[in-house]
Amino acid sequence: MQTDTPEIYVSVDVETDGPIPGPYSMLSIGCAAYRPDKTLVGTFSANLETLPGATAHPKTMAWWQTQKPAWEAHRKDCVSPEKAMTDCVAWLKTLPGTPVFVAYPVTFDFMFVQWYLIRFARAAPFGHSGIDLRTLGMALQNTTWSRTTKEHMPARWNDPLPHTHVALDDALEQGAMFCNMLAELRQKNQ
Repeated sequence: MQTDTPEIYVSVDVETDGPIPGPYSMLSIGCAAYRPDKTLVGTFSANLETLPGATAHPKTMAWWQTQKPAWEAHRKDCVSPEKAMTDCVAWLKTLPGTPVFVAYPVTFDFMFVQWYLIRFARAAPFGHSGIDLRTLGMALQNTTWSRTTKEHMPARWNDPLPHTHVALDDALEQGAMFCNMLAELRQKNQ
């Protein structure tokens, strides 16, 4: 179905204390909404209280011990999951187009965001799909999956933005990367 509504690419990054939602919690969410030309439309971020009865995964927590500034950033000004996700849905509704979920890796971030959105906001504003930057990179470079990690991606796709493991910082970084990749894809298809 063709629509005249513009697509707004919402780069999403989550930070968690484990590998799956439910037994483990989403600690923070960062969203950066971009037009295809890399115009930043807006951002959203929230730090979340952990789920009642959830635990923290030992391997994840060992990794967080190596990322103390980011950990501390995620534990400030925490709100309930209900507030975070209803606020996120309200923010998405203000965007000037159809929100499209973008992440690296999409399977991890989407799993947490979709679970939290449906459970706490009773909404699925992204539908049931998203764009994975690594898959797009694999297609653009015509290479293998193993040769499409961030270390193997061309420098021209990276803007000088920090990767701090603070959700909003990382969402901004990967959103700019997506827009650079999208521009290259469109140029190849002209």
